[in-house]
Amino acid sequence: MLRDMSGVSTASPFESARQPGPEPARVLAGGEPHVEVLELAKHELRDISRDPEVRAVAPVMPTMLIQPFENGADERATAEAAAAAATWGVKAVGADVSTRTGADVIVAVLDTGIDGNHPAFTGVTLIQEDFSGSGVGDKQGHGTHCAGTIFGRAVAGTRIGVAPGVTRAVIGKVLADDGSGDTEGLLRGMEWALRQGAQVISMSLGFDFPGMVQRLVDLGRQPKFATSLALEAYRANLRLFDALMRMVAAREAVSSGTLVVAAAGNESERQTGPDFEIAVSLPAAAEGVIAVGALAQSPTGNGLVVAPFSNTFPQISAPGVGVVSARVGGGLRSLSGTSMATPHVAGVAALWWEEVMKSPLPATSSTVLARLLANAAVSPLASGVDIADRGVGLVRSP
Repeated sequence: MLRDMSGVSTASPFESARQPGPEPARVLAGGEPHVEVLELAKHELRDISRDPEVRAVAPVMPTMLIQPFENGADERATAEAAAAAATWGVKAVGADVSTRTGADVIVAVLDTGIDGNHPAFTGVTLIQEDFSGSGVGDKQGHGTHCAGTIFGRAVAGTRIGVAPGVTRAVIGKVLADDGSGDTEGLLRGMEWALRQGAQVISMSLGFDFPGMVQRLVDLGRQPKFATSLALEAYRANLRLFDALMRMVAAREAVSSGTLVVAAAGNESERQTGPDFEIAVSLPAAAEGVIAVGALAQSPTGNGLVVAPFSNTFPQISAPGVGVVSARVGGGLRSLSGTSMATPHVAGVAALWWEEVMKSPLPATSSTVLARLLANAAVSPLASGVDIADRGVGLVRSP
């Protein structure tokens, strides 16, 4: 259950808690989300949904990391990156020539945690919290790789981070060591990150719709009923995330605001045929979330192309194939996925935050988002890349 706590004590006993109009007036003064998990009967659900503080109610759904791809090119890509001054992704988004580094920007990574002892994070104050039940730290490696792309320092002379000037990072472990989680952990992580003052929240994860169907089947539900129940839960969670993102947007009235960036998903199979495309999934599909697609270097050298696995209808795109970043335990590794593209956008968002904060423009998330989208480039893309597959284009640094 998602509550808005921003107006809890503002109404007198003789005032209506709900103001006229599509949204309560107190939300416009800045939403303060609070997540509660309850067991409710159907009649209780109807009653609680009438509470004016309640923005949305949805069943808990499983989540999971958006599984990246590793292949035989891993060692070669890592060796090539080690021989270069910066990874191809850092260069592609223009971070290597930007005058901004992400200084004084607070970034949150909601993932599998982080290897705080990795040299890539030397000098970064890491604020860690576990919402998965498996303890802080990263045994899976996904969160460490993503964090390295956002704000990692150079490793063995190779720049891996888009915004290496970030000195304060909020690390919410919302996925367990096996990469699994649920919406309770994710929502609590987002609530916590907002309270920590995060200006950018990066999420390379998705809702596990097939997993929920299978879980219901395992509990004895017939497949058609299991699918219907999972669809109902997915729909309710989409509405909940839409409500949460409206509250995030409303916070800009009382603070600088927050940009939320999420991976579009890896379920498409364009190598099979043009009809094998899947649209952006939750949470990237929610209102106000910046959905990120993945780009790859063309084998012919004629520009960047959409990765075959990248889901369609992203808002913006970034390098997502052969991305070299931090490995748990030290060193570097190469991974591919929209999970790898998302931290490039989060890092560039940090650069734009710094740019805006040092300009006469209003230092708000709306300003940063406008600059982020308006400066995306299409010229580096190969001819024939569909706008539906790459969004406004390749994210670019100030």
